[in-house]
Amino acid sequence: MSAQDRIKTGVSGLDELFQGGLVPNRSYLIRGGPGTGKTTLGLHYLMAGVNGGESALYVTLEEPESFIVKNAQDRGFDLSGVNFLELSPTSDFFSESQTYDIFSPAEVEREPITKKIVEYVQKLHPRRVFLDSMTQFRYLSTDAFQYRRQVLSFLRFLIEQGATVMFSSETSIEAPDDDLQFMSDGVINLIYQGENRFISIQKFRGGDFIGGNHTMRLAKHGMEVYPRLVPEQHTTTFVRDKIPSGIPDLDELLMGGLERGTVTIVTGPSGVGKTTLGLQFLSEAALRKERSVVYTFEEEVDVMAHRAEAIQLPVREMIAQGQMSIVKVEPLLWTPDEFAVLVRKEVEEKGTKLVMIDSISGYHLAVRGSDLVRHLHALVKYLQFMGVAVFLIVETAAVIGDFQVSNEGISYLADNVIFMRYLEIKGEMRKAIGVLKKRMSDFEKTLREFAITSEGIKIGKPLRDLRGILGGSLEWYNPDDK
Repeated sequence: MSAQDRIKTGVSGLDELFQGGLVPNRSYLIRGGPGTGKTTLGLHYLMAGVNGGESALYVTLEEPESFIVKNAQDRGFDLSGVNFLELSPTSDFFSESQTYDIFSPAEVEREPITKKIVEYVQKLHPRRVFLDSMTQFRYLSTDAFQYRRQVLSFLRFLIEQGATVMFSSETSIEAPDDDLQFMSDGVINLIYQGENRFISIQKFRGGDFIGGNHTMRLAKHGMEVYPRLVPEQHTTTFVRDKIPSGIPDLDELLMGGLERGTVTIVTGPSGVGKTTLGLQFLSEAALRKERSVVYTFEEEVDVMAHRAEAIQLPVREMIAQGQMSIVKVEPLLWTPDEFAVLVRKEVEEKGTKLVMIDSISGYHLAVRGSDLVRHLHALVKYLQFMGVAVFLIVETAAVIGDFQVSNEGISYLADNVIFMRYLEIKGEMRKAIGVLKKRMSDFEKTLREFAITSEGIKIGKPLRDLRGILGGSLEWYNPDDK
């Protein structure tokens, strides 16, 4: 079945997990504990139908219609186009204290409820039905066998009437819903763990889906789903031409520049100039009318722009022209899935060609205890497949001492490694730059002096007479000549 024939859930990220939407005329179970968003998802589903000119029916066995409408309005849902069949008990049920002396309550109440549903559905012929919740049907059956037959018959009746059905279940250890999982054509799990919410698809008859847990939020205007990034599902054709820095001596060090579709780690201690070096490449790309973006987890946008302009990189002008963007990312407010969606929109909707993440330690904070390497691997592989040049700014803890590319164990991700070090020469603090790795071409094996001046970045001649830079202990080959 093509994506055009699918039914939209009303949640864009969720439709992506189903690779286009739901298969029509099927039944789908929404599982989750209290407060996980089952009703919110059902409202999205019904409103998507109403907005598309379809008849939609909300069958409620718990909350009264007035409560549902009021809560929906608070989240921005206008349910005026949704039909309601309210089967929840009224206050009269308690005040009248009904008793059943011969028949069980399930046998007495099941028939009128069933009759109401049948009559309403046959009259309305809804295209979409949301039932909240199917758990209540369990109490209208005398035993598990009767319950299973009743639910199967009910779902089949709705589908034969032309409806696609979503129904919720309040799963718990005391009242498992394994039987509902077997009976449904699709199973959606809503999970709330600590500060994080996740959604996962457990079952989907008639189609493929993206498995695993995906970040989900219950925001002001409803549910938002952020699919987990699967790099292999996103590819494009591109030419691996070289991207120059615009500084002849630096390009000479790199044998012409960095290749498109590669990952470059720029590593070094604090303040050595890693971000500035990355901005040089991005600014040069902007001059060629190629869009680039910086995601800064630590520095404020105005501060970064001011520093760049102080060395003749007109960042604000490039931003105004739409050739560059600097995005401040608050680490504790984002999950890796949300950040990946942000990056994907830049690449797929705006055609961004260069991406810089500043820095990996800030990104690690955003992962919230999850596996940094796994999430970063997926993100950079996606960017590579899309032909984007990636710059990862990595801060090393040691200012001097033994050389180390990264404290995070991510060096295997790099196609290129540019390292920067501090030097102390005759009592003066200076800097050096070198290339440790370049997968796509050869590179200069020497180190060069690196300086940031008011006129821009300056790269010196190779430091051929200096050794011990990687070990942090400098030594001249012929000190008498220096």
